[in-house]
Amino acid sequence: MATIFFLPFFLSLIFLPSTNAGYWPPSPGYYPSTKFRSMSFYQGFKNLWGPNHQNVDNNGINMWLDRNSGSGFKSVKPFRSGYFGASIKLQPGYTAGVITAFYLSNNEAHPGFHDEVDIEFLGTTFGKPYTLQTNVYIRGSGDGKIVGREMKFHLWFDPTKNFHHYAILWSPREIIFLVDDVPIRRYARKSVATFPLRPMWLYGSIWDASSWATEDGKYKVDYRYQPFYGKFTNFKASGCTAYSSWWCHPVSVSSYQSGGLSRQQRQAMNWVRSRYLVYDYCMDSKRDHSLTPECWR
Repeated sequence: MATIFFLPFFLSLIFLPSTNAGYWPPSPGYYPSTKFRSMSFYQGFKNLWGPNHQNVDNNGINMWLDRNSGSGFKSVKPFRSGYFGASIKLQPGYTAGVITAFYLSNNEAHPGFHDEVDIEFLGTTFGKPYTLQTNVYIRGSGDGKIVGREMKFHLWFDPTKNFHHYAILWSPREIIFLVDDVPIRRYARKSVATFPLRPMWLYGSIWDASSWATEDGKYKVDYRYQPFYGKFTNFKASGCTAYSSWWCHPVSVSSYQSGGLSRQQRQAMNWVRSRYLVYDYCMDSKRDHSLTPECWR
């Protein structure tokens, strides 16, 4: 009898899935990355800084951070809405303090009073997973007045093994963040005061953020492990540029042309949030939520 009891129990231990393995989201039922045309780097972007720390091929760009510099790029055109995506592969090993980012911003047009929508990969230490941070700034500044709207996730895969597609949908009514076509966050426009509406450019960068990136700055960039690479390819930037006619219709990441998410997409998003969400600014009791009224509306 003891043997009969032990064998099923032993087998159950063997087949228990490990962390970040086996737990894949349900199908969202719609795949927006297949709906928009890919472009090469030079079709849509230019170097912003660190030209000696990037290598461009026909389709993508490799950027790196070392003791001397990081690197960044910027879209040629500003946009007022659209779908913005890239396939990204991150560096394994010790990457604490390193930020690899793909984001929208108008900081150069409105310094000290800018809007921003971020996908940021927060570097990590050996044996710990990357954190994907999504964030939204509205008319913020770097002078102590900035109000972040961070939501942080772990991923259901190892982002250092292969390229995965990360995207932002920005329309006049909502912002949706997606990973491999699975929505992970929807930020709705609830008021003009809490939503970015001015034109923004699309950026990518890799840089040293030792002061805050990994466990609130506990672990810094260790340049014994340099260079730190971020690889980008399969760029997509489709929508209404700042120069488009006002008749230009915002794009959607669902089968509904008016925007929003389908029931199946919402189910996939809720699945991810229930398993991989590790921080939600709306749930942070230390935050002053009079500055983030969208949390309660």
